[in-house]
Amino acid sequence: MSDVLAVAEARDGELRPVSHEIASATVELADTLGGAAHLAVIGPDATDLGGELNGPGVDTIHTVEHEAPFSHDAHRQAVVQLAEQLDPHVILAPQSVNGMDYAPAIATDIDAALVTDVIDLGDADANGLTVTREMYGSKVETTVAITGSPIVVTIRGGEWPPLEGTGEANVNSANVSFDSSTFGARVIGFEELTAGDVDIAEADVLVSVGRGIEDEDNLEIIHELADALGATVSASRPIVDSGWLPKNRQVGQSGKTVTPDLYIAIGISGAVQHVAGMKGAKTIIAINNDPNAPIFDLADYGVVDDLFDVVPALTEALS
Repeated sequence: MSDVLAVAEARDGELRPVSHEIASATVELADTLGGAAHLAVIGPDATDLGGELNGPGVDTIHTVEHEAPFSHDAHRQAVVQLAEQLDPHVILAPQSVNGMDYAPAIATDIDAALVTDVIDLGDADANGLTVTREMYGSKVETTVAITGSPIVVTIRGGEWPPLEGTGEANVNSANVSFDSSTFGARVIGFEELTAGDVDIAEADVLVSVGRGIEDEDNLEIIHELADALGATVSASRPIVDSGWLPKNRQVGQSGKTVTPDLYIAIGISGAVQHVAGMKGAKTIIAINNDPNAPIFDLADYGVVDDLFDVVPALTEALS
């Protein structure tokens, strides 16, 4: 028993980015264990979406059709039945609102160990698994050793690269049945963001601002730069705590995890809580007048200068 089963996540007929990341983690772990990599897609568009996960190293994709956009009970029953059929060593789920909803229930049903919010997978064999988690506001990394099996693990988004390319997986309709008489709460739909607002987790380019902006009125130069780049404005926690930008613009451990192609950190020192939410960006540019700011340890490019000189000049050059 060395196989790995992971649960993908979809919404509104599309796979969420974490689905491709969890596919990557599954292939990585299955290779370490010398077992097969199984992925499950559950929901109203499972059959159509299953093929999109057919990446290199994936052995089988199990599609489970269910009418609800998300159902705790449907996910719970489907994954438990798949676990009984496949007898996996490890079950992976996203550390998302949905994943955190059903993963503990699955662990209870199959008498499995549960480890949440994992950022790295370490040694693995038939006797157990070691994983890395963060504690104390991401100030400390801990290694957790789990013995026995099965093991249920939720993984944090943005920690694995998406699985890219085309594989030769077998895509099939899973042999799963539902007992709807036991269903409790149900999701009847998703409320879209209000007009004019955005989901920073979906943005390709983010211009992020921190306490170095000093005053709410100074945010105008940040918005002007974002407009010139066709980017979305996000922020570190002090900006949100001050009420200058809404909570859904916050990047970090207590905000959102983002993985844009480009992340421009302006006046952000780089506290570990913020870094936890943006370190998965493909390219990071930091602008800060403190040459010792921790953000420069992470940045691909850095500008040590006054943001009130740099940002307008950069906007002008881009306009």
